[in-house]
Amino acid sequence: MPYFAKVNNGIVEQVIGAEPEFFNTFVDTSPGDWIQTSYNTRGGVHYQSDNNTPSADQTKALRKNYAGIGYTYDRQRDAFIPPKPYASWVLNETTCLWGSPTPKPTDGNRYYWDEPTTAWVLYSDE
Repeated sequence: MPYFAKVNNGIVEQVIGAEPEFFNTFVDTSPGDWIQTSYNTRGGVHYQSDNNTPSADQTKALRKNYAGIGYTYDRQRDAFIPPKPYASWVLNETTCLWGSPTPKPTDGNRYYWDEPTTAWVLYSDE
C-alpha cells in the first residue's frame, strides 16, 4: 500500500496509507500538501518488504527516507529528513540522515553519544 505524508510548512504532520486514487475524491481543507513516501526506503535505499535486503529495483527508492511525524520535507533535496538528534550532528547529503561528527567505535563495545563533549563514551557496567 502506498503511503502519503501531510506536509505543512516543510514539517510532516500526518502519515497515512492510501491508494493514489483516494486523493481524486478526498477533500482536505487543512493547509499543506500530501506527498508520497516509501515505507521501505531508508537512507536513499529501497529494501525488500520482508527483510533487510536492498531491492534489486532501486527506482522504488522514494524521497530518501520514510516520512515520520516531525520530519522535515526538503523540496530541494526531494527528501524526508528526521529530526536532528543532537546539535553537533551533521546531515549526510547522500542519505539525508544525521550522523555524529566522529565515527562510533566499532570495537564491539557499547557506546553512547555525549553531546557536551561531542564524543562517544563507553558504557560502564556500574
